[in-house]
Order: sequence, then structure tokens, then C-alpha cells
Amino acid sequence: MTYKKVKEAADFIKSQYKKDIKIALVLGSGLGGFADEFENAVVIPYEDIPHFKRSTVEGHAGQLVIGEVEGIPVAIQQGRFHYYEGYKIAQVVFPMRVFGMLGVETAIITNAAGSVLTSFKQGSLMLIRDHINMMGTSPLRGENDERFGARFPDMTQVYDPELQEIATEEAEKIARERVEKGLDKKYLQFLRRGVYCALSGPNYETPAEIRMYRMLGATAVGMSTVPEAIAARHQNIKVLGISCITNLAAGITNQPIDHEEVMETGQKVGAKFKELLKRIIKRIAAEKTETANA
Repeated sequence: MTYKKVKEAADFIKSQYKKDIKIALVLGSGLGGFADEFENAVVIPYEDIPHFKRSTVEGHAGQLVIGEVEGIPVAIQQGRFHYYEGYKIAQVVFPMRVFGMLGVETAIITNAAGSVLTSFKQGSLMLIRDHINMMGTSPLRGENDERFGARFPDMTQVYDPELQEIATEEAEKIARERVEKGLDKKYLQFLRRGVYCALSGPNYETPAEIRMYRMLGATAVGMSTVPEAIAARHQNIKVLGISCITNLAAGITNQPIDHEEVMETGQKVGAKFKELLKRIIKRIAAEKTETANA
């Protein structure tokens, strides 16, 4: 990957959408429906964007959608590239590099994940507070271009604490409002914090592997997010990570795991997930405006 290729892709996107974009989202399996909420949307298939690859996985539309959420310009990567698809790790994070070139300041990265704990139920949302990289590689491996970031970037706080607080507060508001409207009989905490463990895939894990990851401190496992989060922090983009718990990992139950289950669960939590994302985006934009005017 070269700086020139990233710039060519960013310049093409700018030619299709003129407004400044400060917030970008990466949507995981079964979660792509949020892009349907956009106003004044511009849809750009990946094959039209210079140097973008194609997503080959079911549930990943393979297009960049840029539009507005209540007047706030947002770019959505509707479908991502996975390491297990055979792409080089630099190709996997290429869209995040382009987001940085576009001037994006905040990246909200989502995924479908399997819980290694019975306390995190299927259909719940997990706020990523930290990660474990078990993919065997890093997107920063190889020659470093200082125009993207430093050779040895700090990863003490990959997932921004202030963004986590915003997400937690908005999730609590939604939960209380649902009780007040009679949609839930009692307050249900649907967004809890956990540690995401990234694996190369594409096969699901064995029960023995899941026991090991649990001992290492993982809450959920998946096959994405971490490379994008590392690349984002390398470029000084703030990161918020959210996992949709679509299944219990191998060995937690006797049920086999399949991608259809992942897709179905992602779609079931769609309404709650969309509402949370809308509120988070509005809060980020409002606090940025407030800071600018201070």
C-alpha cells in the first residue's frame, strides 16, 4: 500500500461527495441496515473506488455509503474486507487509511462476535474496552510511512474512553425510555463492556481454543475490527468499537455455529442498534460543536 494509492481513492470519493466527513462507520455481518437510515445518500460500489477490493462475504454489501444522519455527514463502509478472504492485511485496512485521508476524526467499528461467557447473551451489544490480537499479524508490519503515523504508536487506549462513556450513557437512556414506553417490563442493560479477541478465521474456534481465550481475558471472539482499530489509532483517529453478540462460542452450548445464525441475530437487534448509533453520532457532533464554540 502506498500513500499515492490512498490519496487517489480519497480524491475519487471527494469528487462524489463534497461535504467534510468527520465520522465513519464500519458495519459488521448483519448490521448493514443502518446505511438505509441515511438522508441524501451517495452510494459508491467498492469496484468503482480506485484500489478498493471487493467483499466476498454474505451480509457485506460491498459499497461505501455517504450521507447524513440528522444533518451530520457520515461515511459507512457497508461491508468490510477480511484477512481470511485472502487479502493482505494492508488491503484489509485500506478503507481506514482512506478515511484518515478524508479527514475523518472518529471511527465507529462494529462486528458480529461470539461470546465466550454465558453472561453475555445472544443478541446483546458489547462495548469494546480493549482487544487481544490473535491474528498473527499487524497492519503496521513493514515499512512505515510517517505521513500516516509514527513507527511505534501507543496502544494503551485503542478504544477512546470518552466515546465509551457517550455510548454507555446513550444506551442507558434508551433502556430507561423503553421501560417508560412499556416496551420492556424492567430496565435491561443491553450494552456492557468487554474485551474482543481477534482471530484470523474463517473457521470457527474449537471448544479448547475458546477455553484458552477465556483464560486470557477475552469476552468475545471474532475475525475483524482489530486491524482497522490499529490502523485508525496509527492515524490518530478516535475509535469506538461495538460487538453484536450473535452466538455463544464453541463449547458454551452443544449447538453448532453457522453464519446464518450470525446474520439472523444481527438483523433482530437492528432497531436497537440503529437507535444507539444515531444517538452516539448526534452526541459526538454536538460535543465537537460545543468544544469548537468554547
